[in-house]
Amino acid sequence: MTERQNTSTERESADVVVLGAGPAGLTLGNILLAHGIDCVVLERAERAALQVRARAGFLAPHTVRTLERHGLADGLLRHGRAHGACEFRTDTGGFRLDYDRLGRREHHTVYPQQDLVTDLLAHYLDAGGRIRFGTEALAVQDADGRRPTVDARDAQGRTTRWQARYVAGCDGRHGAARRSLPPGALRHHRDHGISWLGLLAEAPPSLDTVGYATHRRGFAGHMARTPEVTRYYLQCGRGTPADAWSEERVWDELDLRMRSADHGPLRRGRILQRTVVDLRSDVVEPLRHGSLLLAGDAASLISPSAAKGANLAVLEAELLALALVDDLAHGDAAALDDYSRRCLAHIWRAQEFSHWMVRLLHTDCGADTGPGSGSDAESFFHESMRCSRLESLRTSRAHQDWFAENYVGV
Repeated sequence: MTERQNTSTERESADVVVLGAGPAGLTLGNILLAHGIDCVVLERAERAALQVRARAGFLAPHTVRTLERHGLADGLLRHGRAHGACEFRTDTGGFRLDYDRLGRREHHTVYPQQDLVTDLLAHYLDAGGRIRFGTEALAVQDADGRRPTVDARDAQGRTTRWQARYVAGCDGRHGAARRSLPPGALRHHRDHGISWLGLLAEAPPSLDTVGYATHRRGFAGHMARTPEVTRYYLQCGRGTPADAWSEERVWDELDLRMRSADHGPLRRGRILQRTVVDLRSDVVEPLRHGSLLLAGDAASLISPSAAKGANLAVLEAELLALALVDDLAHGDAAALDDYSRRCLAHIWRAQEFSHWMVRLLHTDCGADTGPGSGSDAESFFHESMRCSRLESLRTSRAHQDWFAENYVGV
C-alpha cells in the first residue's frame, strides 16, 4: 500500500454511528437494526478480544426483560443461572440475605458479560449489521449541527470520516465521545480512595451466594461466574501492581479475610486473570450535546460494588434506541429531547446505592476518612456508623427490603 493510500481519508455514512461494541453499543445497534435504522458500530478491539474480555456477570431482572423484549436473550435464558442471595462476613459473625424473598422478590441472572457480548455480536451480524472491528474513533466533529462526523482510524492506519445524523457514544470514559464533549459539559467525579485487586480464578464457587467480607486488612469479595470459574476481589493499596502478589499469597489473604477458619476453606485454583480496579464514580451531565448522545460507561462510571454498570448500560441503550427510532422513523423528537433527564434519574439512584455499598464494605472511604486525610475521631465515627448499618441490615426487615429493592433494581 502506498503512503498516499495510507494517509488518505475515505468517506462513509450512516444515520447513526455507534462508538463501542460493549453491552450498550451492541444493544443499541441491535434495536436500531430491528427497526430498519441505518447504523454502523465502530469498535477499537478485534472480535476475538471482545468475546473473551471478562467484565461483570450479574444481570438485573429489568436487564433480562429488556433483552427478552428485543429478542436478544436466548443465550442468557439457556445458560444463565438464577441468583438470589448474598452473605456478609464481619468481625461479629456472618449473616445471609435471601434477597429474592425480600422487597420485590426478584433475583439476578448470573451470565458472564463476555458471553452476553458474544451473543449480541452474533445477533447483530446475523441480521446484517455493519461493524468495523479494529477501528478507533478519534473525534466527533460538528456535534452541534445536523450532520456530525466521526473521524476514525483502522489498524493499518487508514482514516475514515463517517457522516451521520446522530452519534451514540458508548465507548467508555476514555473514548472519543467524551473527548469530544463541548467545554460546557459537566463531569461530576468522586474518587473513593479504594482499590481492588480483581481476580478470575479457575475454581468452582466456594459459596452458593455472593460473599462480602469486611476485615481489618481490607475488603474481600466472592462472586460466582460459572460452575468452573469464580470472581474474587481483594482490597489493596492504591498503586499496587496487579502481579505484586504471588498466587499463594492471594489465596492465603482470601482465606484470612473471608474467614475460612470459621466458614470453611475456599476452593483454590489457577488464577486466570488479574486487574486492579480503582473505585471511582463519575457522571456526565447532560447526556445529549446536539447530535452526540452518551450511554454506558461514556455516560457514567460507577464502582463495581453493587453490580450496576452493565445493567445501566442496557437500560440506557434501550431508551436511546427507541428515542432515535421515534425521531428518525416517525419525526417525533420528544423522547430524544427527554433522554438525558430520564437516564440521569436512574444513574443518580444507582450511584447513591453504589456509594452506600462502598461505605458499608470498607473502613477507608475516600476524602472523608482516607489514610492521612481524616482524624482518628472521624475514622472512629465512620467505623461505628458502618458497623451500625451492618447490624441494621442483619436485624431489620424494613432495611432488608430496602436493600433487596435497590440491589436488584436499576
